[in-house]
Amino acid sequence: MALRDITLGQYFPGNSPIHRLDPRAKLTAMICYIVALFLAEWLVTYGILLAVLAAVVAVSTVKLKALLRGMKPVVFILVFTAVLNIFYTPGESLASFWIFNITKEGIVHAIFMVVRILMLISCTFLLTYTTSPLELTDGLESLLGPLKAIHVPVHELSMMMSIALRFIPTLIEETDKIMSAQRARGADFDSGNLIQRARALIPLLVPLFISAFRRADELATAMECRCYHGGEGRTRMKQLHYRPGDMLFMLGALALAVSVGILGHFGL
Repeated sequence: MALRDITLGQYFPGNSPIHRLDPRAKLTAMICYIVALFLAEWLVTYGILLAVLAAVVAVSTVKLKALLRGMKPVVFILVFTAVLNIFYTPGESLASFWIFNITKEGIVHAIFMVVRILMLISCTFLLTYTTSPLELTDGLESLLGPLKAIHVPVHELSMMMSIALRFIPTLIEETDKIMSAQRARGADFDSGNLIQRARALIPLLVPLFISAFRRADELATAMECRCYHGGEGRTRMKQLHYRPGDMLFMLGALALAVSVGILGHFGL
């Protein structure tokens, strides 16, 4: 797996209807979709959620190739989850060896669990692909605004989450540069077993941490030079306003979660 396959935190500029939605509407819709995923029970509800996700991806103009490429880093998690469900879900036994028991229910449960994780990751990626870090910060701060009444540092939390997302592609690019430089000096990151490959990555940690701290210090200096002092008294160049399309999108996501919950209650 190449480092360029890690696309979490990247933003793909565009002018699609999904790009133009208010970030608060997209965050709310994503939460509703995740709730619906955990309420889904069987083929009907999973089919509805998959169809909705495919429709949103098509409207967003985000290439399917970009979504699939972003799935590569989680292949191990998917395989591990599937194996656990296949071997340790009680039910009708299909095969058994040593301490492992493959059941019919385990295979079905594993398939649905993998599909659920894939759709969960896809909707999260779609949010970051179509929403800039600044819009995410403003949207999160607005949604969490009521917590200010109990003195929760909403702006600071939103800013930290946004910066963390923004730094993921930067650190991946920096890691790729360091690996290329060390390969030019004879380092080998591709041969050997899993443990040997992990040990080969240890020399990357020191320069990567130094680079990360340097970038963080430069960012802090830049924010101080622009007189940034947190959310107190801060104004925005672009004010967030709900439009009819935003309200329809949120209502549609809420209706989807309620519908899936009702259908799931009947085992569909």
